[in-house]
Amino acid sequence: MMNEHLYSIVVPVFNSGKTLVELNSRIHTVMKQHNFNFEIIYVDDGSFDDSWSILEKLKSECPDSLKAIRLARNFGQHNATFCGLDHASGDIIITIDDDLQVPPEEIPKLIGSYHENDADLVYGCFQKKQHSLIRNIGSRLLKKAGAFFNDAPGEGSSFRLFTKDLSVKILSHSQNFVFIDELLLWYTANICFVNVKHNRRKEGKSGYTTIRLLRLLANLIFHYSALPLKIMTYGGLISSVILFFTGLYFFIRWLFFDVPVGNTSIIIAVLFSASVIIFCIGVVGEYINRLYMIHNKKPPYSIRKIL
Repeated sequence: MMNEHLYSIVVPVFNSGKTLVELNSRIHTVMKQHNFNFEIIYVDDGSFDDSWSILEKLKSECPDSLKAIRLARNFGQHNATFCGLDHASGDIIITIDDDLQVPPEEIPKLIGSYHENDADLVYGCFQKKQHSLIRNIGSRLLKKAGAFFNDAPGEGSSFRLFTKDLSVKILSHSQNFVFIDELLLWYTANICFVNVKHNRRKEGKSGYTTIRLLRLLANLIFHYSALPLKIMTYGGLISSVILFFTGLYFFIRWLFFDVPVGNTSIIIAVLFSASVIIFCIGVVGEYINRLYMIHNKKPPYSIRKIL
């Protein structure tokens, strides 16, 4: 039954020229060893090394099993993966990174778990990630944020398997910022997890800098949650109560104890109120900006070339 499916393996690529040949060879080897029908879709996400020229060579060597897509610029890992999904022909989708930290030999574990549990979504999980401390903290923060916002499991990775049906559903979301895991969790709770290996990075360094991780977290908050609006609502309520009792305190002092209110208390009240208002305006502005981009149909990706 496993061999009746066509497995589409989507690989977002960014400055990974030194690992692509080995990655491609190992994927082909493991899939052929298990007699899996498969295709590989590489999406070059604006690399500035020799990744695209290597993909051109790999395409000439494996014309039937490989697709190569070059984006017009760097759109981010999730958007590049989204592009790969849009061009996948298989009824089962597998996503894997380009850095060989997850060995391609772990792919059969995802496939086996999918068939054993009849799951819609299977995540490969790592007992210990071989990333830097900052990257591990950032990744963990993103997972916890997803769990908090959407009542998600708080686990998972970019090494995942899901059905074509799920892929079609998430492809209906055409906003410019895409976070694959949040979209997947909107449509299914039938999820399995399987432990897989995670190796140290062989070449180069991760494209996720501290600034990129923070930007990703901010986009996740504003695009996939109403948390800032809730903070505004409850924060405004709490500040109103505080200001009311503060004003009442000074009024009672003035009324019964003949104590002058003074400029300090007035300045504090005005500054506190102004800071709350400015913060709320900023939050509303961020949501309006997102709505503006959606209204103008800013695409999640733009393709330069397809092989």
